[in-house]
Amino acid sequence: MNWFDAVHTATGRMANHKVQAFVIGVVLAASTASATLGIALLAAVNAPFQHAFAAHNGAEVTLTVDSARVSHAELVATRRLPGVTEMSGPFPETTVVVSFDGNSLGPRVLVARPSPSGPVDAVTLSAGRWPDGPGQVVLYSGDEGGAGFPVLGSSVEVSGPSGDHSLTVVGFAASVTSTADGWVNTAEMIRLQSRTAPAAQLLYRFANAGTDAQIASDVAEVKNALPPGAMTGAVSWLATERKAAGNAAIIQPFIVSFALLGLAMAILIVANVVSAAVVSQYRRIGVLKSIGFTPLHVATTYLLRIGAPAAVGCVGGVLLGNLAAVPVLHHSSGIYGVGRPSAPLWASAAAFIGMLTLTMLAALAPALRAGRLSAVGAIAAGRAPRSGHGFLAHRIAARLPLPRPVGIGLAYPFTRPSRSMVTVAAIVFGVTAVMFAVGLTSALGQVQQAQTLSSTVPVQLQLSNPHSVPTTTQDTAAVEDLRAQPGTRRYVAVYGGDTAAQVQIPGVAQSVTATAFGGDSSWLGYSLIAGRWLGAPGEVDVNSAFLADSGLTIGDSTTVSLLGTSNSTTTIRIVGEVFAPHSQPYLFANARTLPGVATQQDLQEYDIGLWPGTSVAGYIHNLNATLGGHSPWTAVRPQGSSFYGIATSLIDLLAALVAIGAGLGVLNTILMNTKDRSHDLGIFKALGMRPSQMLTMIASQVLLPALLAVVIAAPIATALTTAAVHAMANAAHSSIPASFTYVLPPYRLALVSIAGIAIALAGAFLPATWVARATPAAALRAE
Repeated sequence: MNWFDAVHTATGRMANHKVQAFVIGVVLAASTASATLGIALLAAVNAPFQHAFAAHNGAEVTLTVDSARVSHAELVATRRLPGVTEMSGPFPETTVVVSFDGNSLGPRVLVARPSPSGPVDAVTLSAGRWPDGPGQVVLYSGDEGGAGFPVLGSSVEVSGPSGDHSLTVVGFAASVTSTADGWVNTAEMIRLQSRTAPAAQLLYRFANAGTDAQIASDVAEVKNALPPGAMTGAVSWLATERKAAGNAAIIQPFIVSFALLGLAMAILIVANVVSAAVVSQYRRIGVLKSIGFTPLHVATTYLLRIGAPAAVGCVGGVLLGNLAAVPVLHHSSGIYGVGRPSAPLWASAAAFIGMLTLTMLAALAPALRAGRLSAVGAIAAGRAPRSGHGFLAHRIAARLPLPRPVGIGLAYPFTRPSRSMVTVAAIVFGVTAVMFAVGLTSALGQVQQAQTLSSTVPVQLQLSNPHSVPTTTQDTAAVEDLRAQPGTRRYVAVYGGDTAAQVQIPGVAQSVTATAFGGDSSWLGYSLIAGRWLGAPGEVDVNSAFLADSGLTIGDSTTVSLLGTSNSTTTIRIVGEVFAPHSQPYLFANARTLPGVATQQDLQEYDIGLWPGTSVAGYIHNLNATLGGHSPWTAVRPQGSSFYGIATSLIDLLAALVAIGAGLGVLNTILMNTKDRSHDLGIFKALGMRPSQMLTMIASQVLLPALLAVVIAAPIATALTTAAVHAMANAAHSSIPASFTYVLPPYRLALVSIAGIAIALAGAFLPATWVARATPAAALRAE
């Protein structure tokens, strides 16, 4: 016997076992696709903002200037300042209120740029094209396609300094440093911009801009080169980087969890299908040895038989993985700002080499073991499972008051215990993924509600131009309109927050962001980690970062002073720790506690609660009509970060991929079982077992493994969800309320457990259907 005979036997037998080759190819394709996607996701969470910032040459400082106070030549001259390495602009800029289908989307900063490219802050088009004439606008990609948001070709209304205009949405784009919320043509900007105080935007990169101190020095250099009062605002890239890094850190634990689940599932299924394919051919191995094949010839024959369809499957899996990576990485790039919606080449190469190597290693052990068997031993091993396996289970099942097909099916897993445990493991992975997804989605929903207050504050009154300061008369008029508006139940003025107020606390090195409420704020619904919400004057709530930086605890008292005002101090007492995830310390108080924060210039918004049954859209429309076009205030539906919607979609997709992998694992096991039992199944059909009974018998084989998998998966999913939520909270520099981790109560676990049965039955469906339809002669010939 020579090597040519071994190769010829392998290829010839492969052609005669098309079903087995097909199963190996499909399972390897699914597993390699899962591995490719998992590796791509792990690569995507590795410093995504830094990669995008470098790839798009992001703006390290975004300056806003008053064009009426500085000439174009003076602005261009700043490009030659010693610390400046690159500059783009000046680009005309204006702030408008954008409305779509009668609903206000809130204030948006529009910039006129001739093209999305440039030496600084290359804007990435995600859909459509760049505006090439008046009446067109490209909006920020986060405003695309959601409920109440425009799509390509939609018309939006913009209200700005020059009145109301209608613009057609011709594209969606994103800036890695969030330099604008939309882009228009220069001709359109001339129509939109204020005639009296036109603004312009300049984008800079500097030789040294890695710290807040360096950024402050860079901004001062540019400011000193401009006429007094010309610079009206400056935004550092570090603020955007911290926010993006926070989102990346928050999403990283569950992406890593799902990636590892998918990789482990791939390893399990590959090992199972390959070893089963070799073991199922033991009888053939005995025949080959009886005609002169050596152990090495036998091992090589079956490695080649496995390797050929495996290689084809791995190639297909890499292609499928790259196709699946496009929408998944598109979702994740939306979280990080601007990213690359494709898997890196090295991820595809690693998945192909890794899965093919794993396949051959999985095949090597059973192939060598088969090569060492004697001809008689191999034939005997291929005829039936080991003596004694499952007989007791079949006898017990026969005495139970169950239909005979159900009893046979329930007892069969004990006949092949090792193969049944692989089935259990596959279902455990799938059920764990589904439970994990349900728990994470519920937890993220609570986090989103805690941060956006969407269920308690359906409407906000915001400034049309965030940089303007309304007069007392304008505020009084807006409040009167608010009180008179039908549907208004309650409201509270919000001062400071991220927009302005900074206070000093003894022992805290960095400044503290303060929010003051001008009225009863107990109904707003902030989530408390410990303690209670503030009430009496002098009481405050703080976030976890505040407690960590100050060393104080709930019940402690300290003094607070407005930043830069050393002679104005107030004693405060901490009564609660509020969920406000951020590395920056936050403090919440009422206006009587911090009158220095509750000033006209620090007025941020009015949070509004409505009576039950009030239409939010109708209320916003009517209130804006009452306020009129001359009011600096506009009623809007609060827009939370797109992070949570994207993260939830990503969780659901990853869970579905792992569940599909679990179903393939079950399908492979049932297929091997039915192949092993083809003789018995043919006899059953010859004795009169109906197709429905055959279907019931095969489906019953997976019930006990599925139930056992559900029992195992429930505590694993609960622990994994709790660990992931805590990891996300730690990444966001915060503790969490206990309710955020209690997201998989027993009733929800019981409902989700149905997924385990569904995955098992889905995997068993095709083999069971084949068995039910086969004739007795066909079943016997299949042996």
